[in-house]
Amino acid sequence: MHDIAKIFRLTDEQRIDWLRLIRSQNVGPRTFRALVNHFGGARAALEALPSLARRGGASAPKILSRADAEREIEAAKKLGVMIVAMGEPDYPQRLAMIDDAPPLLSIRGHAAALSMPLVAIVGSRNASAAGIKITQLLVQGLSEAGFAIVSGLARGIDAAAHRSSLASGTIAVLAGGQDKIYPPQHESLLKDILPAGAALSEMPLGWEPRAHDFPRRNRLISGLVLGVVIVEAAKRSGSLITARLAAEQGREVFAVPGSPLDPRAEGTNGLIKQGATPVTEAADIISVLQPIMGQPLPLPSPDGELREPEPGAEPEADERARIVGLLSPAPVSIDDLIRLSQSSPRVVRMVLLELEIAGRLERHGGGLVSLI
Repeated sequence: MHDIAKIFRLTDEQRIDWLRLIRSQNVGPRTFRALVNHFGGARAALEALPSLARRGGASAPKILSRADAEREIEAAKKLGVMIVAMGEPDYPQRLAMIDDAPPLLSIRGHAAALSMPLVAIVGSRNASAAGIKITQLLVQGLSEAGFAIVSGLARGIDAAAHRSSLASGTIAVLAGGQDKIYPPQHESLLKDILPAGAALSEMPLGWEPRAHDFPRRNRLISGLVLGVVIVEAAKRSGSLITARLAAEQGREVFAVPGSPLDPRAEGTNGLIKQGATPVTEAADIISVLQPIMGQPLPLPSPDGELREPEPGAEPEADERARIVGLLSPAPVSIDDLIRLSQSSPRVVRMVLLELEIAGRLERHGGGLVSLI
């Protein structure tokens, strides 16, 4: 048994299998982990997908072909992109600790920047001059203290954070594929980032980012870092999603206070009322983060382990029906399902995988599941 967060290297064959599995229909990061845990490897999980879907009540899911996986790996090499697996040396350690960490990341540029202490700075696309100025001052102080800056390559505060940290190291987290930069006018900014910094994505090459890809991307921004700084954010801002995810992941949340008369300060002032650390200078951030930097990273949850395949019979029809009957659109913990169904953990996990590959189940954080 080896832990997914411990350092190892995939063989070329394993990398193809991992890529095919994570790119298959109805397989997200949590499902990938559950499948690999249950079947003892990506290849065995791939072979099991059609029968899992059938037992879950759906037709066979779309599975990425071996040829398509090889093409993606080859195209990535041509673009100078590494496809890195969780547990490999270049995979960011802090990101591996979140419960929906991507099994594979594509990384381009100066990957060593990812091993620096990281702080995210995000905020309004429609930034004020004052917002851009404070971003530049915060970045200057953080860079001098040895931090690299993470942001989302958006207009406004994100772009100011990247531009101010080009020399010291900055990481752009992309919502689309490495070859589909959004917004397109920031392609030149990304070129400037790569010599001392990096671009990171979990999406396949050729993926055009859509609206729901941005919140998904935001969990990577917060997952990579020690803390997230929100400079300006209106009441319904994507930056507030990043702040919420950061809090859920146990990251520090900082906010720059602003005038109550400026709608761009409504979100940040609200965060401060909810307990975010107010920030007026880089020292406010550094004093909170420096004690954390020396602490060992927490061990991943048991779900973060790759185990040997679990032996035992497949679920009986009545057992499957009993487990499915306990599920509803309201999230319930897997531990409660095991207790209430009086089935073994192995059987409950198998039924959940069947439903998931059939597109009928959603996994949430904290070991919760619900019917779609």
